[in-house]
Amino acid sequence: MSAPGTTRRKSPGRRPGARLGRHPGKRPGKRPGKQRNRAFWFWTFVGPFVAGLALFTYVPLAWSVYLSLFDAHNTVSPTDFVGLGNYTAMLGDPAFRSSLVTFAVFTAFIVPATYALSLGLALAVNRLRFAQAFFRSVFFLPAACSYVVAAMVWKLSVFNGVRFGLANTVLGWFGAEPVAWLASTDPPWYWLVIVTVRLWLQAGFYMVLFLAGLQRVPVRLYEAAALDGARPGWQTFRHITFPALRATSVAVVLLLVVGAFQAFDEFYNLLSDSRGYPPYARPPLVYLYYTALGQGQDLGLGSAGAVILALIIAVVTVVQARVSGLGRKEE
Repeated sequence: MSAPGTTRRKSPGRRPGARLGRHPGKRPGKRPGKQRNRAFWFWTFVGPFVAGLALFTYVPLAWSVYLSLFDAHNTVSPTDFVGLGNYTAMLGDPAFRSSLVTFAVFTAFIVPATYALSLGLALAVNRLRFAQAFFRSVFFLPAACSYVVAAMVWKLSVFNGVRFGLANTVLGWFGAEPVAWLASTDPPWYWLVIVTVRLWLQAGFYMVLFLAGLQRVPVRLYEAAALDGARPGWQTFRHITFPALRATSVAVVLLLVVGAFQAFDEFYNLLSDSRGYPPYARPPLVYLYYTALGQGQDLGLGSAGAVILALIIAVVTVVQARVSGLGRKEE
């Protein structure tokens, strides 16, 4: 204790709150060597992806925009500048308007069919108590198959000709007449072939997306609903499961619409023959610039078609995302 009337002097050593090994007034920061190490490993793993994305996506896209402004017949270094001439020629082509009808019809069939089938498969697999991984892999397996291979299997085995093929064999069991699936225009049975092959190929992929969304739904919601008297089945699906899958549903529909715009393999491999694409079937959007690039060797017109398709997909994506509220925070 200090004597009365005297004051205690503070030690002239380090100030209160100061730590050993640190200068007063300076904040501890990250070491430059550690930052350089993190940056090195970041670009080591991300750099190849960024380089590949730029080399195989953005550079060809920029080159296509450049070629679309020139008269580029049989050359990749054109000199005859035509401005928007290739775009007006593509937009004024009657086949372009016909291809928009093809897209509308294909979208009207494939989007709801794939959505319903993939959601149903996800609900069924999610309720399994055993072998869930097995059935998930089985249903996803067609997504790894090539569109060209699947189209040829459909054409040569399932819907082959009038007398042969699995579909006509099944019809024969019930006494029905065989159908020329890919050559019939009244009714246009070829739409059934196109839609079913795309449905078989992509339903498993979107099933996995829905399954991931289902596994994120909190179990306590179903428990609370059961305490309130909700019956398992339609009531819980309508009031709990389906609203919880809103973000997943928006993403699935968006991907399906974009995929419908890019449809080409199944149309070309199912309907075309040695004489080319049949006149009774409206061509898809991709087929227009494919013929301009492949048959006509008009790189300018084909590039204009590719740019138009990319712009249409971008506009549809933005509009659909805004309308559906994709990316909006849920309250």
